[in-house]
Amino acid sequence: MPDFLDGLSMNIEQTNLDKLRSLFPECVSEGKLDIDKLLSLCGEYIDNDFEKYRFEWKGKADCLRLAQKRSTGTLRPCPEESVNWDTTENLYIEGDNLEVLKLLQTAYYRKVKMIYIDPPYNTGNDFVY
Repeated sequence: MPDFLDGLSMNIEQTNLDKLRSLFPECVSEGKLDIDKLLSLCGEYIDNDFEKYRFEWKGKADCLRLAQKRSTGTLRPCPEESVNWDTTENLYIEGDNLEVLKLLQTAYYRKVKMIYIDPPYNTGNDFVY
């Protein structure tokens, strides 16, 4: 692990590409993944049949891009608003769920035992299962 922090959340895209490169080096050429080659190595061959059932919605690709984007946020403690700050083993983190989860990937890697994500709030609606 480096001795310095660059202030960015984990680079998920690069990490995933590095994992694929270590498992399937022949599928990465000039830093880019050859998805057709990867699929063929896994026994899935490309066909031109575009009639498939998919779970799609408008904006899905944008959501995936946003989830992969690196965060420059910072988690800041508020000891004055906390109860038993010096002795507790729990943290209450308030913020945008996606941004907080990205920050936890690096700062608290392998240290988190449970995450409770509050349902949508400030909408005026009750969250019902």
